[in-house]
Amino acid sequence: MENSENSQKIIIEGITPDGHSFRPADWAERMCGSLSTFRDRRMAYSPLLKPITLNGIKCVIVDSILEQEHPAMYAYAMEFAKENQLKIR
Repeated sequence: MENSENSQKIIIEGITPDGHSFRPADWAERMCGSLSTFRDRRMAYSPLLKPITLNGIKCVIVDSILEQEHPAMYAYAMEFAKENQLKIR
């Protein structure tokens, strides 16, 4: 994996165009679970795709390196955000 210090972070916010929280409430964890691993019986999210809550809004942080390392997952995340009209920044 390349150095993530030189990568850009993309944030997908779980807020709909009408200002409501995107449902289901665990959408971010579900999306990020596809690249997660288990260590010592605990789930560990990939640094390339991880859920976070910002200002009370569920979000997913997508590291730009994901596009090179897992192009299908990157395409899925970006398409998911577009289809559901989620804010991307």
